[in-house]
Amino acid sequence: MLVARSFLLAGLSRCYASLAMAVWGLLVMAVLGSAPAGLGLSPAQAQSAANRGLPDFTGLIEKAGPAVVNIRTLSRAQERSGPGAPFDENDPFFEFFKRFGPPGQQGPGSRPGPRDQEPSEPRPRGVGSGFIISADGYLLSNHHVVEGADEVLVTLTDKREFKAKIIGSDQRTDVALLKIEAKGLPTLSFGNPDRIKVGEWVLAIGSPFGLENTVTAGIVSAKGRDTGDYLPFIQTDVAVNPGNSGGPLLNLSGEVIGINSQIYSRTGGFMGISFAIPIDEAKRVADQLRANGRVIRGRIGVAIDEVSKEVAEALGLPSAKGALVRNVEPGGPAAKAGVEPGDIVLGFGGKPVDRVSDLPRLVGNTKPGSQSELRVWRRGSEKLLKVTVDEIKPEASAAAEPAPKPTAGSAVEWLGLTVADLTAAQQAELKLKAGVRITAAKGPAERAGLRQGDIILSVNNAQVTEAGQFQSLVGRLDRKKTVVFLVRRGDGVLFIPVKP
Repeated sequence: MLVARSFLLAGLSRCYASLAMAVWGLLVMAVLGSAPAGLGLSPAQAQSAANRGLPDFTGLIEKAGPAVVNIRTLSRAQERSGPGAPFDENDPFFEFFKRFGPPGQQGPGSRPGPRDQEPSEPRPRGVGSGFIISADGYLLSNHHVVEGADEVLVTLTDKREFKAKIIGSDQRTDVALLKIEAKGLPTLSFGNPDRIKVGEWVLAIGSPFGLENTVTAGIVSAKGRDTGDYLPFIQTDVAVNPGNSGGPLLNLSGEVIGINSQIYSRTGGFMGISFAIPIDEAKRVADQLRANGRVIRGRIGVAIDEVSKEVAEALGLPSAKGALVRNVEPGGPAAKAGVEPGDIVLGFGGKPVDRVSDLPRLVGNTKPGSQSELRVWRRGSEKLLKVTVDEIKPEASAAAEPAPKPTAGSAVEWLGLTVADLTAAQQAELKLKAGVRITAAKGPAERAGLRQGDIILSVNNAQVTEAGQFQSLVGRLDRKKTVVFLVRRGDGVLFIPVKP
């Protein structure tokens, strides 16, 4: 009897399980809009039903992918002129002056000078992305991807590699225009960022962490997001990571609507918020870079601030819109037009100024020398003023400034090291009686892992006592052989070999 009951219960359990599975299947098919037919859905039909209602990116990627490129940047250590610099290395006097110094520097007490510094091998500096906009080799990327690079290498999806020329780069908008020598290249077309809607599917293609042609997808989270003076960014939840910078943001038609540029992150990695430069803004910048090599922007000479709700109510404004003028540059375009501190700019050039960031963007896009209409709110009423736009002068390049010379007796240029004696307080704190502190590490020393703040205790097992002795000690080394430093870092010590 017990056995029969067990079999009966087992049978009922199987029946209930089968019934539950059948009901579950009917519910799933009802949700997918499909009814059972025959013995049910085939695997292909089930997959098709499961994918129904979601976008299929495969065709878009096949079409757009070949126009997206990987960008690698390289940098070289700064060349330093040694004593043999006035002569070519094939000149018979080159070796003489290399050893004993150039004319005018020989004399009692002179030491053999350092060897002429050959340009170091190019070092990897960073990775990024870009995309081709013309069949003859023009492509767009970010300014921060190529900034400071000595060489820019572009790799296509077919593995061809080109050295790119930087036609121009604009820091304010983070847009760079590059050119490679090739023809018949695949290109991407531009879409209209104004037509995109929040919630619309978008796609990013790039090289996150150097992983070429990686595809990620998401939706538009917001439009017109202000994170800079000149750009109303497109905010998305598309996964963008280091290396994606400069890659395209695509709509479902395969058109570029933005250039992936920034992420919001507390960790350095993706956290669900990314920003893209609207492609119409980027195209405007690229056109100027192609024509002039730089971007020409307008200015009117005012300092502005946001209009708060309290300020709007106090001044009788219907809503908190516009840009509050905090200061007016004496003799500037705005001052000549009659703008006063305390005015609220509501429009420029016939376009509304809803947010404080709208004004610098509208003024910046205006041709210098042209006259525009400025609509301001002053003491309870609107006024129309005429202002002649001036040009923002290009900022002086910091690269043009000469580099500071190292302190005499403390620099070893062929290793890229600058050192200083330990103070009495530092010796007491570190409990050391000898050694020198690294104040700068470049070239071979930096590549080997030496850092500013490290304490050098010995060189090739010879103890280091002070900066002058260190200079003399290193000066006697064979500059073609690896040098081993014993270094104190924090509470520990380690040996670091440096290959010249």
